[in-house]
Amino acid sequence: MHDYTGKAGLITGAGSGIGRAIALAFAQAGGRVVVADIDSRGGEETVRLIHEAGGQASFQRCDVSLAADVEALINTVLANYGTLDFAINNAAVELEKTALTEVPEAIYDRIMAVNVKGVFFCLQEQIRQMARQGQGAIVNIASVNAHRPQYHQSVYTASKHAVLGLTRNAAIEAAAAGVRINAICPGAIETPMLEASLDQANLPRQDVIERMSLNGRFGRPHDIAQAALWLCSEDASFTYGHALAVDGGYLAR
Repeated sequence: MHDYTGKAGLITGAGSGIGRAIALAFAQAGGRVVVADIDSRGGEETVRLIHEAGGQASFQRCDVSLAADVEALINTVLANYGTLDFAINNAAVELEKTALTEVPEAIYDRIMAVNVKGVFFCLQEQIRQMARQGQGAIVNIASVNAHRPQYHQSVYTASKHAVLGLTRNAAIEAAAAGVRINAICPGAIETPMLEASLDQANLPRQDVIERMSLNGRFGRPHDIAQAALWLCSEDASFTYGHALAVDGGYLAR
């Protein structure tokens, strides 16, 4: 059990799926949470679920590809709770469904803007604030794509390689200031994004499960949330710049 009582932080892309599960988990552990998402309806629903469960949370609309939005997000956390102890950079998009030669420039630009520039902006603001405090933990959500490419996901795969590069370099730079930075690499997690991809590609769920998992099921957002709780806790105080695969054993074979 992890106790985040008295601590506060943020989760980007928390309007659904993995981000929502992480926000709920930190709130359940006593943390005060700012839910950030470009989708106001989804973000407000996450806040409602946290309040319903007795937790503390507020919503801030944020497009992580915009530096001003990210700066405003940090200011909201500080205005509401006075401290930034943990941050989960989860916001991402997965838009391409074709071979690399057919990906439009606009799709490339949007994937890189959210998945890479968004993490870059978030890390800048989060490290600055945590360094002023002398402590804090950051987790970037990458992907197993950062270790093993997937068909018709060239740009997404490149973006997640970049997330790991940012994670490792930032971990080296921020450690002396008391800031720990790590990443989680989810495998096939049962989210609206995964369901949409399976439907669009007309892929049988069981075939994908057998290829992507050793235990006969897709991962759950809860699985990623538990990993994030650990990485931000004192139990992980000797863990820096690590890419933790939560993938049902996909990368093991």
